Order: sequence, then structure tokens, then C-alpha cells
Amino acid sequence: MPVGTRATVKTLSPAELHDVKAQIILGNTYHLYLRPGHELIQKAGGLHKFMGWNKPILTDSGGFQVMSLKGLRKISPEGVRFQSHIDGSYHMFTPEKVIEIQNAIGADIIMSFDECPPYPATKKYVAESLKVTLNWAKRGKEIHKDTEKQALFGIVQGGIYEDLREESSKKLMEMNFPGYSIGGLAVGESKDDLLRITSFLNSILPKNKPRYLMGVGTPNDLLDNIENGIDMFDCVMPTRNARKGTIFTRNGKLIIKAARYRQDFSPIDEECDCYTCRNFSRAYIRHLFSVDELLGMRLATIHSLHFYMELISKARKAILENRFNQFKKEFSNGLDEVIE
Repeated sequence: MPVGTRATVKTLSPAELHDVKAQIILGNTYHLYLRPGHELIQKAGGLHKFMGWNKPILTDSGGFQVMSLKGLRKISPEGVRFQSHIDGSYHMFTPEKVIEIQNAIGADIIMSFDECPPYPATKKYVAESLKVTLNWAKRGKEIHKDTEKQALFGIVQGGIYEDLREESSKKLMEMNFPGYSIGGLAVGESKDDLLRITSFLNSILPKNKPRYLMGVGTPNDLLDNIENGIDMFDCVMPTRNARKGTIFTRNGKLIIKAARYRQDFSPIDEECDCYTCRNFSRAYIRHLFSVDELLGMRLATIHSLHFYMELISKARKAILENRFNQFKKEFSNGLDEVIE
């Protein structure tokens, strides 16, 4: 899912997202609550109409953003009191309030409010945090009424501790959510720990409901976790890196600002059929970056998102044809390397 934090995927229009075959995008509850406000979005007819996007939208709960505020927030069993990073004003997020905000925004898939424990954290802290998250999940599910229009996912927490992850999963499954998110990973732990946890959860979470790994990741991260049973991903990486001049390709990461591309009139990827590769050269895109023209960021973002969407499409096809392991082995070589 391309990340559209503030009701936009940075630098791209909805038409361009359609062109790269994005099926669903992600919005951020915390940021949309602060600006422009969920009441305004509701008056506009919901987030789809407000931003001109006619495909599905998922909103996260704001739990990760609140965790990131650190000294600007205070957690209690009731919820989280925090200061806006914009103007310092005080606000209170409870699980009920977060559902109310997401109901007003009108996303198709919404998240339970959770406490995302930091990394590293002691097992004692993570266990106490999990109790809070499970209580908030129950309270949020009880107040969420529009189950026909909005699917509310529970968020599995528990840090890097398998017994806590199992406890979290089983208690959320008892609440019978239509889907399950895996939170609290990609926050500083090793890749081995991340894959250990997703592999562990693969044997626990129901196979007939979607599993969403939040905030991941590189192309190889996606393939590794698809192998571990994950169905949905989001990450700012393809768009953020593209805006800074690092472009993902099937041969690795291309640093377009490098001097060696000054007279390289080939496309970013000879075999790519995205708008960028059909029409522009590496030399031209490098020029745009060197003179700080916005079109450079746009063209790089179009290619990187097209690459991600195509990777997922090919992975899905390989699964349906029962050849995913072969596909992963052939495709993953060099994906995360920098092209020299």
C-alpha cells in the first residue's frame, strides 16, 4: 500500500496511482486528525471524495505516531494524552475516540488503537503494554458499529517475545476481527528477529483472514514476509527514497544523482514499462535532481511505486501457479544492492 499520510501520496496524483496499478493506499489517523481534522473530512463526504481516490483506503490508528512523540505524550489505561507536534496543543486519544475519527474519515479498513512499545524494551514493559493494547482493542471493537462498510483489524503486539505474541494473537482471535495487523516490528529490532516473529505468527493467525505487517519494507523484506504468510504491507520507503534520488529496480537500487549518469541516455530500467521509463532517460532525471526540479521526484516516485506494484503482482501470480519459492530465489538476488 503506497503511503498517503496526509491524504496524498507525496508528489503523485490519484491518476498516476491508478497508472502504477495501486489497489489501495494508506492514510494516517494522527496526522489527518490534526490537519485538516476528521470533522472537515466528513463534511467533504469522506476521505475518498476529499482526495479524489475511488479505490480502497486503509487508515492506521495513530498508535505508532503517538509512540514517536516520546516526551510529548503520557499513556494511561484510559488512553494517551499528547501534545501536537505542530503547535503543542493537548489532545486525548482513547480507543473509542480513534474509532470515532476513523469512522468519520470513512476508510475501508481501519485499525484498533494500540500502544506500540519501543525497541528495545524489557519483557515486563512489553507484557504490561500488551494488556493495555488488548483492552483498547476490546473497547474499540465494542464501539465500532459500521462493520458493513469498514473492516476493523486487531493489532498483534508483544515485541520480540513469542509467548507474548501468541497471547496477543489468541486473545484478538477470540474477539473475531475480520483481519489482523502485526505491529511493533521494523522499529529497530534485527531482521532475523522480525522474520522469526512473522514466521512464528504464520502458524497461529487464521489463514482465511488477511494479515497486515505494518511499516515494512525493502523489496526483499516483502518477499521474505510473503513467504511467512503476510498478505498486506505498507512502507514509505519506495516514495521517500525516490524523492531523495534512490530508485528501486529489479537489478538493485539506483542512485540517480551519481555523476556517472550525467550522459546515460538509457531509461532507469530497460525492461520497465512505467511512464518514466517509457519517456525519460537517466541523464534527464539526474539533471532534474541536480537543479531541484520537482518533476525529478515525481518521475522517480512513479518508477519506484510501479516497481513495487509489479513485484507484488508477480509474487501473487507465482503463488497461484505454485512456484513462489522459485520466483523468490530468482528475483531476490541483488534486489537490495546498490547498482555500480
